[in-house]
Amino acid sequence: MRLKEKKEATLLHALIPIVVLIATLAVSIQVYEAAPHIPLIFATVIAAGVAVFMLGYSWSELEEGIIDTIKLAMQAVLILMVIGSLIGTWILSGTVPTMIYYGLNILTPGIFLVATVVICAIVSVATGSSWTTAGTVGIALLGVGIGLELPIGLVAGAIISGSYFGDKMSPLSDTTNLAPAMAGTNLFAHIRSMLYTTTVSFALTLVTFGVLGFIYSSSSNVDTASIDAILEAIKGNFNTSPLLLIPPVIVILLVVNKIPALPGLISGVFLGGIFAAIFQGSNLGDIINAAHYGFSIESGNAVIDELLNRGGLDGMMWTVSLILIALTFGGVMEKTGMLNAVGKSILKFANNTGSLVLSTILTCIAVNLLTGEQYLSIVVPGRMYKDAYREKGIHPSVLSRTLEGGGTVTSALIPWNTCGAFMWTTLGVHPFVYAPYAVFNILEPLVNILFAYLGIGIIPLESDSEVQPESTMDFMSRE
Repeated sequence: MRLKEKKEATLLHALIPIVVLIATLAVSIQVYEAAPHIPLIFATVIAAGVAVFMLGYSWSELEEGIIDTIKLAMQAVLILMVIGSLIGTWILSGTVPTMIYYGLNILTPGIFLVATVVICAIVSVATGSSWTTAGTVGIALLGVGIGLELPIGLVAGAIISGSYFGDKMSPLSDTTNLAPAMAGTNLFAHIRSMLYTTTVSFALTLVTFGVLGFIYSSSSNVDTASIDAILEAIKGNFNTSPLLLIPPVIVILLVVNKIPALPGLISGVFLGGIFAAIFQGSNLGDIINAAHYGFSIESGNAVIDELLNRGGLDGMMWTVSLILIALTFGGVMEKTGMLNAVGKSILKFANNTGSLVLSTILTCIAVNLLTGEQYLSIVVPGRMYKDAYREKGIHPSVLSRTLEGGGTVTSALIPWNTCGAFMWTTLGVHPFVYAPYAVFNILEPLVNILFAYLGIGIIPLESDSEVQPESTMDFMSRE
């Protein structure tokens, strides 16, 4: 049987599923307050229909693309599931309540937001993971912020800003290694290049949260009775001790010492179970249930109940299903070249350095929106724009930092992206609620674009000494 000849995808082909996706998501979320799962499935069906009936692809080819894309994010999915169990056991053990308890006794609204950004940045640089940071100290800091009566979106924005700065700058981060591999440069050239834009974005972030902290501390009186009630609820339901800070310290040390993320986090789950038995008198059934179904309590304090009733393997399944569906849509778009057609259309407007960087960032954001996976937001534009940067005499480290500035940081702002879905489930705050306060994540793409138009930090391609050979592009071979 003669195979049907394939057609090259055009922007018009790509726009059909994109418009359907945007329209169905808008109606479902804004009008009916529904989850994004079904709109994504519907858009995937439309994309597959375009691929089969208009471009000549077979279902087996589409299925191959879907599976390949899901494989790319499977480590992230597994980490998500393990962190669910870790949260459950750390709350049961009293580790998270203890961190909240001490935080409420030490921090004040005036310094809290800046302290949150700095603490999360330090932990994220040390671990190389925004996810690990948000799933450990992030949850505790969120509880402190709620106790201080700060808006929950503002607190989550501070956590995410610090976490993503550290993730972006850490040599241990997967995206920090992936971006230079895609651009064709080495890790430390990439980090040096990021210093031009990232330090400015981070400094402006600290100033912004410093001002916001001052405004909230001067314009509102913290209800000390409310804080006292939270502290009493924690003391009444948990045994607190500085020793309960050992599990997060050990997990951070394990990851810093290059123990892979999954074994390090699983160690944290076991530590949580052991400490739950020692400090809270939990039995094996309690520990298993917390790891599987999450922690549950009726403390008599509504704030504590809302904050601590979370976690567990099951608690992450809503997010896992969303991620898998989004990756299915992304797999079809990537396999059929429809994603590439969007990028090529954007690239036509790249006449100078500023417009080239702008095009790269817009493509990264578009891939984050359309595929739901931050890795693809680095891989696809990296392959797409690599030659364009070389042709303009720009060092590939400028491309690699732009990939991070457009792809890594914006992924947390999209609810159906792996990162946005993770933060949503872990912190319990919708991305649309914290997005306006994720100052670093908003500033970083803008600073990259501004610097490009002003010609600041545009490193010339004077030498190929820091340019990697083509063979390093196979990032899938990394462990």
